Amino acid sequence: MDEFAKTSRRAFLRGSAAVAAGTVAGQTAAQGAPDPAITELQDWASYLGVGVDETPYGLPIKFETDVVRRNVAWLTASPISSINFTPIHALEGTITPQGCAFERHHSGAIELSKDDYRLMINGLVDRPLVFTYADLERLPRENHVYFCECAANTGMEWAGAQLNGAQFTHGMIHNMEYTGVPLRTLLAEAGLDATGDLADKWVYVEGADASSNGRSIPMEKALDDVLVAFKANGEALRMEHGYPVRLVVPGWEGNMWVKWLRRIEVTDAATESREETSKYTDVHENGVARKWTWVMDAKSVITSPSPQMPITHGPGPLVVSGLAWSGHGKITRVDVSIDGGVTWQTARLGKQGDTKALTRFYLDMDWDGSEMLMQARAMDDTGYVQPTKDQLREMRGENSVYHNNCIQTWFVNEEGVAENVEVS
Repeated sequence: MDEFAKTSRRAFLRGSAAVAAGTVAGQTAAQGAPDPAITELQDWASYLGVGVDETPYGLPIKFETDVVRRNVAWLTASPISSINFTPIHALEGTITPQGCAFERHHSGAIELSKDDYRLMINGLVDRPLVFTYADLERLPRENHVYFCECAANTGMEWAGAQLNGAQFTHGMIHNMEYTGVPLRTLLAEAGLDATGDLADKWVYVEGADASSNGRSIPMEKALDDVLVAFKANGEALRMEHGYPVRLVVPGWEGNMWVKWLRRIEVTDAATESREETSKYTDVHENGVARKWTWVMDAKSVITSPSPQMPITHGPGPLVVSGLAWSGHGKITRVDVSIDGGVTWQTARLGKQGDTKALTRFYLDMDWDGSEMLMQARAMDDTGYVQPTKDQLREMRGENSVYHNNCIQTWFVNEEGVAENVEVS
Protein backbone atom coordinates (compact mmCIF):
# COMPACT_ATOMS: atom_id res chain seq x y z
CA MET A 1 0.00 0.00 0.00
CA ASP A 2 2.76 2.41 0.95
CA GLU A 3 4.69 1.83 -2.31
CA PHE A 4 1.46 2.18 -4.32
CA ALA A 5 0.75 5.53 -2.69
CA LYS A 6 4.26 6.75 -3.60
CA THR A 7 3.92 5.50 -7.18
CA SER A 8 0.53 7.15 -7.54
CA ARG A 9 1.89 10.53 -6.40
CA ARG A 10 4.85 10.32 -8.82
CA ALA A 11 2.48 9.48 -11.68
CA PHE A 12 0.37 12.55 -11.00
CA LEU A 13 3.41 14.79 -10.74
CA ARG A 14 4.59 13.61 -14.16
CA GLY A 15 1.20 13.78 -15.79
CA SER A 16 -1.71 16.18 -16.06
CA ALA A 17 -5.47 16.12 -16.03
CA ALA A 18 -5.43 16.01 -19.82
CA VAL A 19 -3.24 12.93 -19.85
CA ALA A 20 -5.51 11.22 -17.33
CA ALA A 21 -8.58 12.10 -19.40
CA GLY A 22 -6.84 10.72 -22.47
CA THR A 23 -6.22 7.43 -20.68
CA VAL A 24 -9.91 7.06 -19.89
CA ALA A 25 -10.90 7.88 -23.45
CA GLY A 26 -8.27 5.49 -24.77
CA GLN A 27 -9.79 2.59 -22.87
CA THR A 28 -13.11 3.16 -24.64
CA ALA A 29 -11.56 3.56 -28.08
CA ALA A 30 -9.46 0.42 -27.62
CA GLN A 31 -12.56 -1.76 -27.66
CA GLY A 32 -12.32 -1.68 -31.45
CA ALA A 33 -15.92 -1.96 -32.65
CA PRO A 34 -17.77 1.25 -33.61
CA ASP A 35 -19.92 2.69 -30.83
CA PRO A 36 -23.54 2.76 -32.06
CA ALA A 37 -24.28 5.61 -29.65
CA ILE A 38 -22.00 7.67 -31.89
CA THR A 39 -22.38 6.09 -35.33
CA GLU A 40 -26.14 5.43 -35.45
CA LEU A 41 -29.11 7.79 -35.37
CA GLN A 42 -30.76 7.55 -31.97
CA ASP A 43 -34.49 7.61 -31.26
CA TRP A 44 -34.26 10.79 -29.18
CA ALA A 45 -32.86 12.64 -32.17
CA SER A 46 -35.77 11.54 -34.36
CA TYR A 47 -38.78 13.04 -32.60
CA LEU A 48 -39.83 16.17 -30.74
CA GLY A 49 -39.37 16.37 -26.99
CA VAL A 50 -41.85 17.53 -24.35
CA GLY A 51 -43.03 21.13 -24.20
CA VAL A 52 -42.21 23.80 -21.66
CA ASP A 53 -45.45 23.26 -19.72
CA GLU A 54 -45.10 19.49 -19.36
CA THR A 55 -43.81 19.75 -15.77
CA PRO A 56 -44.57 23.18 -14.22
CA TYR A 57 -42.40 22.31 -11.22
CA GLY A 58 -39.31 20.51 -12.47
CA LEU A 59 -38.64 16.97 -11.28
CA PRO A 60 -35.65 14.64 -11.71
CA ILE A 61 -35.59 12.58 -14.89
CA LYS A 62 -36.68 8.93 -14.66
CA PHE A 63 -33.10 7.72 -14.95
CA GLU A 64 -32.34 9.19 -11.51
CA THR A 65 -35.15 7.55 -9.57
CA ASP A 66 -32.68 5.79 -7.28
CA VAL A 67 -31.41 9.12 -5.90
CA VAL A 68 -33.90 9.31 -3.06
CA ARG A 69 -34.12 9.42 0.72
CA ARG A 70 -34.28 5.99 2.32
CA ASN A 71 -35.09 4.78 5.80
CA VAL A 72 -34.13 1.72 7.82
CA ALA A 73 -37.45 0.28 8.95
CA TRP A 74 -36.14 -1.56 12.01
CA LEU A 75 -34.54 1.54 13.53
CA THR A 76 -37.84 2.89 14.87
CA ALA A 77 -41.25 1.51 15.78
CA SER A 78 -43.13 3.85 13.42
CA PRO A 79 -42.34 6.17 10.50
CA ILE A 80 -44.30 8.90 12.32
CA SER A 81 -41.53 9.29 14.88
CA SER A 82 -38.54 8.34 12.79
CA ILE A 83 -35.81 9.43 10.40
CA ASN A 84 -34.67 8.83 6.85
CA PHE A 85 -31.34 9.42 5.16
CA THR A 86 -29.94 11.79 2.53
CA PRO A 87 -28.45 9.98 -0.51
CA ILE A 88 -25.05 11.62 0.04
CA HIS A 89 -23.36 8.89 -2.00
CA ALA A 90 -25.21 9.99 -5.15
CA LEU A 91 -24.86 13.78 -4.81
CA GLU A 92 -22.03 16.07 -5.89
CA GLY A 93 -20.86 19.48 -4.76
CA THR A 94 -22.18 20.47 -1.34
CA ILE A 95 -25.76 21.80 -1.69
CA THR A 96 -28.46 19.27 -0.83
CA PRO A 97 -31.65 19.50 -2.91
CA GLN A 98 -34.62 19.89 -0.56
CA GLY A 99 -36.25 16.78 -2.02
CA CYS A 100 -33.21 14.71 -0.98
CA ALA A 101 -32.59 16.25 2.45
CA PHE A 102 -33.16 13.86 5.35
CA GLU A 103 -36.29 14.05 7.51
CA ARG A 104 -36.56 13.67 11.28
CA HIS A 105 -40.00 13.86 12.86
CA HIS A 106 -41.22 13.29 16.42
CA SER A 107 -44.93 13.17 15.61
CA GLY A 108 -45.02 13.39 11.81
CA ALA A 109 -44.78 16.34 9.42
CA ILE A 110 -47.68 18.79 9.65
CA GLU A 111 -49.42 21.09 7.19
CA LEU A 112 -49.36 24.65 8.51
CA SER A 113 -50.19 27.48 6.12
CA LYS A 114 -48.53 30.89 6.05
CA ASP A 115 -51.87 32.53 6.87
CA ASP A 116 -52.28 30.41 10.00
CA TYR A 117 -48.69 30.80 11.13
CA ARG A 118 -47.90 32.70 14.34
CA LEU A 119 -44.62 33.10 16.24
CA MET A 120 -44.78 34.27 19.84
CA ILE A 121 -41.90 35.78 21.80
CA ASN A 122 -42.51 35.88 25.54
CA GLY A 123 -40.83 35.44 28.90
CA LEU A 124 -38.23 37.90 30.21
CA VAL A 125 -38.74 40.48 27.46
CA ASP A 126 -39.91 44.09 27.53
CA ARG A 127 -42.79 43.52 25.11
CA PRO A 128 -44.23 40.07 24.42
CA LEU A 129 -44.87 39.93 20.68
CA VAL A 130 -46.61 37.78 18.09
CA PHE A 131 -45.32 37.74 14.52
CA THR A 132 -47.22 36.57 11.46
CA TYR A 133 -45.44 35.16 8.44
CA ALA A 134 -45.99 38.48 6.67
CA ASP A 135 -44.37 40.29 9.61
CA LEU A 136 -41.22 38.18 9.28
CA GLU A 137 -40.98 38.98 5.56
CA ARG A 138 -40.77 42.69 6.37
CA LEU A 139 -37.69 42.35 8.57
CA PRO A 140 -34.08 42.48 7.33
CA ARG A 141 -33.08 39.03 6.11
CA GLU A 142 -29.83 37.15 5.53
CA ASN A 143 -28.72 34.19 3.41
CA HIS A 144 -26.33 31.55 4.73
CA VAL A 145 -25.30 28.02 3.76
CA TYR A 146 -25.20 25.69 6.77
CA PHE A 147 -25.17 21.96 7.37
CA CYS A 148 -27.79 20.37 9.62
CA GLU A 149 -26.73 17.06 11.18
CA CYS A 150 -28.82 14.87 13.44
CA ALA A 151 -26.95 14.12 16.67
CA ALA A 152 -27.61 10.41 16.01
CA ASN A 153 -25.83 10.43 12.65
CA THR A 154 -23.46 7.41 12.60
CA GLY A 155 -25.01 6.43 15.94
CA MET A 156 -25.41 2.78 14.99
CA GLU A 157 -21.66 2.41 14.47
CA TRP A 158 -20.50 2.78 18.08
CA ALA A 159 -20.14 -0.94 18.76
CA GLY A 160 -18.93 -1.92 15.29
CA ALA A 161 -19.70 -1.73 11.57
CA GLN A 162 -23.48 -1.98 11.20
CA LEU A 163 -25.03 -0.31 8.15
CA ASN A 164 -23.60 -0.83 4.68
CA GLY A 165 -23.70 2.47 2.83
CA ALA A 166 -22.65 6.10 3.27
CA GLN A 167 -26.31 7.06 3.02
CA PHE A 168 -27.09 4.96 6.09
CA THR A 169 -23.97 5.58 8.16
CA HIS A 170 -23.68 9.34 7.50
CA GLY A 171 -26.87 10.42 5.72
CA MET A 172 -28.62 12.18 8.62
CA ILE A 173 -27.25 15.44 7.24
CA HIS A 174 -28.07 18.12 4.72
CA ASN A 175 -26.46 21.36 3.57
CA MET A 176 -28.71 24.13 2.28
CA GLU A 177 -28.78 27.87 1.74
CA TYR A 178 -31.19 29.28 4.29
CA THR A 179 -32.92 32.65 4.10
CA GLY A 180 -34.35 34.22 7.21
CA VAL A 181 -34.25 36.79 9.98
CA PRO A 182 -31.53 36.62 12.65
CA LEU A 183 -33.02 35.62 16.00
CA ARG A 184 -31.24 38.58 17.60
CA THR A 185 -33.37 40.89 15.42
CA LEU A 186 -36.60 39.43 16.79
CA LEU A 187 -35.30 39.55 20.36
CA ALA A 188 -34.36 43.19 19.85
CA GLU A 189 -37.91 43.90 18.66
CA ALA A 190 -39.25 42.40 21.89
CA GLY A 191 -36.62 44.20 23.97
CA LEU A 192 -34.15 42.67 26.41
CA ASP A 193 -33.78 45.53 28.93
CA ALA A 194 -35.96 43.69 31.43
CA THR A 195 -33.87 40.56 30.99
CA GLY A 196 -31.00 41.83 33.10
CA ASP A 197 -27.59 40.21 32.80
CA LEU A 198 -27.68 38.21 29.55
CA ALA A 199 -24.73 36.01 30.50
CA ASP A 200 -26.90 33.52 32.40
CA LYS A 201 -30.06 33.74 30.29
CA TRP A 202 -31.51 31.23 27.86
CA VAL A 203 -34.17 31.03 25.18
CA TYR A 204 -36.55 28.11 24.94
CA VAL A 205 -37.71 27.35 21.40
CA GLU A 206 -40.78 25.23 20.68
CA GLY A 207 -42.42 23.74 17.60
CA ALA A 208 -46.09 23.71 16.64
CA ASP A 209 -46.38 19.97 15.90
CA ALA A 210 -48.06 17.53 18.30
CA SER A 211 -44.75 16.55 19.91
CA SER A 212 -44.16 20.16 21.01
CA ASN A 213 -40.47 19.53 20.43
CA GLY A 214 -38.55 22.14 22.41
CA ARG A 215 -34.94 22.92 23.28
CA SER A 216 -33.05 25.40 25.45
CA ILE A 217 -30.41 27.58 23.79
CA PRO A 218 -27.93 29.77 25.71
CA MET A 219 -28.49 33.46 25.07
CA GLU A 220 -24.93 33.84 23.77
CA LYS A 221 -25.73 31.49 20.87
CA ALA A 222 -29.18 32.99 20.32
CA LEU A 223 -27.63 36.43 19.79
CA ASP A 224 -24.89 35.07 17.55
CA ASP A 225 -25.82 33.25 14.33
CA VAL A 226 -29.22 31.61 14.94
CA LEU A 227 -31.64 32.23 12.08
CA VAL A 228 -35.43 32.14 11.91
CA ALA A 229 -35.65 30.76 8.39
CA PHE A 230 -38.49 30.70 5.87
CA LYS A 231 -36.66 29.76 2.66
CA ALA A 232 -34.17 27.05 1.70
CA ASN A 233 -32.20 26.90 -1.54
CA GLY A 234 -34.17 29.90 -2.81
CA GLU A 235 -37.66 28.48 -2.34
CA ALA A 236 -40.15 27.88 0.44
CA LEU A 237 -39.27 25.26 3.01
CA ARG A 238 -40.72 21.84 2.32
CA MET A 239 -43.39 20.59 4.69
CA GLU A 240 -41.04 17.97 6.09
CA HIS A 241 -38.45 20.64 6.84
CA GLY A 242 -40.76 22.84 8.88
CA TYR A 243 -42.80 24.91 6.39
CA PRO A 244 -43.42 27.76 6.75
CA VAL A 245 -40.77 28.65 9.38
CA ARG A 246 -38.02 26.76 11.16
CA LEU A 247 -35.06 27.57 13.36
CA VAL A 248 -31.50 27.26 12.05
CA VAL A 249 -28.83 26.77 14.72
CA PRO A 250 -25.53 26.65 12.79
CA GLY A 251 -23.06 23.96 13.81
CA TRP A 252 -25.29 22.54 16.54
CA GLU A 253 -27.19 19.25 16.59
CA GLY A 254 -30.23 19.03 14.36
CA ASN A 255 -32.78 18.51 17.15
CA MET A 256 -32.25 22.15 18.10
CA TRP A 257 -33.30 23.26 14.59
CA VAL A 258 -36.94 23.33 15.71
CA LYS A 259 -39.42 23.03 12.84
CA TRP A 260 -42.79 24.80 12.61
CA LEU A 261 -41.35 27.27 15.12
CA ARG A 262 -44.17 28.75 17.20
CA ARG A 263 -42.64 30.07 20.43
CA ILE A 264 -39.43 31.66 21.70
CA GLU A 265 -39.35 32.22 25.45
CA VAL A 266 -36.57 34.11 27.21
CA THR A 267 -35.79 32.38 30.50
CA ASP A 268 -33.35 32.64 33.40
CA ALA A 269 -32.44 28.93 33.25
CA ALA A 270 -32.49 25.99 30.89
CA THR A 271 -35.96 24.44 30.65
CA GLU A 272 -34.69 20.83 30.94
CA SER A 273 -37.23 19.56 28.43
CA ARG A 274 -37.69 15.92 27.44
CA GLU A 275 -35.48 16.33 24.37
CA GLU A 276 -32.53 17.57 26.44
CA THR A 277 -32.78 15.16 29.37
CA SER A 278 -34.12 11.72 28.43
CA LYS A 279 -32.86 12.24 24.87
CA TYR A 280 -29.89 13.96 23.25
CA THR A 281 -27.58 13.26 26.16
CA ASP A 282 -24.48 11.06 25.91
CA VAL A 283 -24.21 8.11 28.32
CA HIS A 284 -20.64 7.22 29.30
CA GLU A 285 -19.33 3.77 30.15
CA ASN A 286 -19.93 4.38 33.88
CA GLY A 287 -23.58 5.30 33.30
CA VAL A 288 -23.07 9.03 33.84
CA ALA A 289 -24.60 11.10 31.05
CA ARG A 290 -23.08 14.29 29.70
CA LYS A 291 -25.47 16.94 28.40
CA TRP A 292 -25.40 20.31 26.64
CA THR A 293 -23.20 18.70 23.99
CA TRP A 294 -24.62 20.78 21.21
CA VAL A 295 -21.73 21.29 18.78
CA MET A 296 -21.19 18.76 16.01
CA ASP A 297 -17.43 18.10 15.95
CA ALA A 298 -15.35 17.78 12.77
CA LYS A 299 -16.28 14.77 10.70
CA SER A 300 -15.82 13.36 7.20
CA VAL A 301 -16.79 10.42 5.02
CA ILE A 302 -15.75 9.13 1.61
CA THR A 303 -18.90 8.98 -0.50
CA SER A 304 -17.26 7.44 -3.58
CA PRO A 305 -16.13 4.76 -3.66
CA SER A 306 -18.45 3.43 -0.96
CA PRO A 307 -20.85 0.49 -0.61
CA GLN A 308 -23.51 2.17 -2.75
CA MET A 309 -20.94 3.59 -5.19
CA PRO A 310 -18.60 0.77 -6.20
CA ILE A 311 -15.74 1.21 -8.67
CA THR A 312 -17.18 -0.07 -11.95
CA HIS A 313 -14.50 0.96 -14.46
CA GLY A 314 -11.63 -1.22 -13.26
CA PRO A 315 -8.03 -0.12 -12.64
CA GLY A 316 -6.84 3.29 -13.80
CA PRO A 317 -7.69 6.90 -12.97
CA LEU A 318 -10.00 7.12 -9.97
CA VAL A 319 -11.56 10.17 -8.32
CA VAL A 320 -12.07 9.61 -4.61
CA SER A 321 -14.74 12.02 -3.35
CA GLY A 322 -16.29 12.83 -0.01
CA LEU A 323 -17.68 15.37 2.42
CA ALA A 324 -16.28 17.02 5.54
CA TRP A 325 -17.81 19.42 8.04
CA SER A 326 -17.39 20.97 11.46
CA GLY A 327 -19.76 22.73 13.83
CA HIS A 328 -16.83 24.74 15.16
CA GLY A 329 -16.01 26.51 11.89
CA LYS A 330 -14.39 25.72 8.55
CA ILE A 331 -12.66 22.59 7.35
CA THR A 332 -9.00 23.39 6.69
CA ARG A 333 -7.70 19.99 5.60
CA VAL A 334 -8.81 16.45 4.82
CA ASP A 335 -6.42 13.51 4.61
CA VAL A 336 -7.27 10.26 2.82
CA SER A 337 -5.79 6.84 3.52
CA ILE A 338 -6.09 3.76 1.32
CA ASP A 339 -4.31 1.45 3.76
CA GLY A 340 -6.43 1.76 6.88
CA GLY A 341 -4.66 4.77 8.37
CA VAL A 342 -1.04 3.61 7.99
CA THR A 343 -0.25 6.36 5.50
CA TRP A 344 -2.18 9.50 4.51
CA GLN A 345 -2.42 11.77 1.49
CA THR A 346 -3.83 15.31 1.66
CA ALA A 347 -7.02 15.69 -0.38
CA ARG A 348 -7.95 18.61 -2.58
CA LEU A 349 -10.71 20.76 -1.07
CA GLY A 350 -13.53 22.09 -3.20
CA LYS A 351 -14.73 25.67 -3.07
CA GLN A 352 -15.67 26.69 0.45
CA GLY A 353 -18.39 29.13 1.39
CA ASP A 354 -19.90 29.82 4.80
CA THR A 355 -18.46 28.55 8.03
CA LYS A 356 -20.29 25.51 9.48
CA ALA A 357 -21.08 24.23 6.00
CA LEU A 358 -20.18 21.07 4.10
CA THR A 359 -16.87 20.97 2.24
CA ARG A 360 -16.32 18.66 -0.71
CA PHE A 361 -12.95 16.96 -1.02
CA TYR A 362 -11.25 14.97 -3.77
CA LEU A 363 -8.24 12.71 -4.13
CA ASP A 364 -7.24 12.03 -7.75
CA MET A 365 -5.36 8.73 -7.89
CA ASP A 366 -4.40 5.87 -10.18
CA TRP A 367 -5.90 2.65 -8.84
CA ASP A 368 -3.97 -0.53 -9.64
CA GLY A 369 -6.84 -2.86 -8.75
CA SER A 370 -5.49 -3.76 -5.32
CA GLU A 371 -7.61 -4.03 -2.19
CA MET A 372 -7.98 -0.79 -0.23
CA LEU A 373 -9.00 0.22 3.29
CA MET A 374 -10.28 3.73 2.63
CA GLN A 375 -10.55 6.40 5.31
CA ALA A 376 -10.89 10.18 5.51
CA ARG A 377 -9.74 12.38 8.40
CA ALA A 378 -10.96 15.98 8.76
CA MET A 379 -9.39 18.95 10.52
CA ASP A 380 -11.03 22.31 11.24
CA ASP A 381 -9.79 25.85 11.86
CA THR A 382 -9.69 25.31 15.63
CA GLY A 383 -7.01 22.65 15.15
CA TYR A 384 -9.40 19.81 16.02
CA VAL A 385 -8.60 16.48 14.31
CA GLN A 386 -11.30 13.88 13.66
CA PRO A 387 -10.72 10.90 16.00
CA THR A 388 -10.65 7.17 15.39
CA LYS A 389 -13.30 4.87 16.84
CA ASP A 390 -10.86 3.65 19.47
CA GLN A 391 -10.08 7.21 20.57
CA LEU A 392 -13.79 7.96 20.98
CA ARG A 393 -14.42 4.74 22.88
CA GLU A 394 -11.57 5.48 25.26
CA MET A 395 -13.33 8.70 26.22
CA ARG A 396 -16.98 7.64 26.10
CA GLY A 397 -17.32 3.86 25.95
CA GLU A 398 -19.93 2.17 23.77
CA ASN A 399 -23.19 3.24 25.42
CA SER A 400 -23.56 6.41 23.38
CA VAL A 401 -25.83 7.01 20.42
CA TYR A 402 -25.13 10.66 19.74
CA HIS A 403 -22.13 12.62 18.47
CA ASN A 404 -20.21 9.78 16.84
CA ASN A 405 -17.71 11.58 14.58
CA CYS A 406 -15.23 8.73 14.25
CA ILE A 407 -13.15 7.95 11.16
CA GLN A 408 -15.11 5.68 8.80
CA THR A 409 -13.49 2.76 6.95
CA TRP A 410 -14.58 1.23 3.66
CA PHE A 411 -12.96 -2.01 2.45
CA VAL A 412 -12.71 -2.02 -1.36
CA ASN A 413 -11.95 -5.38 -2.95
CA GLU A 414 -10.21 -6.10 -6.26
CA GLU A 415 -13.55 -5.90 -8.11
CA GLY A 416 -14.16 -2.39 -6.74
CA VAL A 417 -16.97 -3.44 -4.37
CA ALA A 418 -16.94 -1.54 -1.07
CA GLU A 419 -18.07 -2.70 2.37
CA ASN A 420 -18.40 -1.08 5.79
CA VAL A 421 -15.69 -2.48 8.07
CA GLU A 422 -13.88 -1.57 11.25
CA VAL A 423 -10.09 -1.38 11.53
CA SER A 424 -8.73 -2.31 14.95
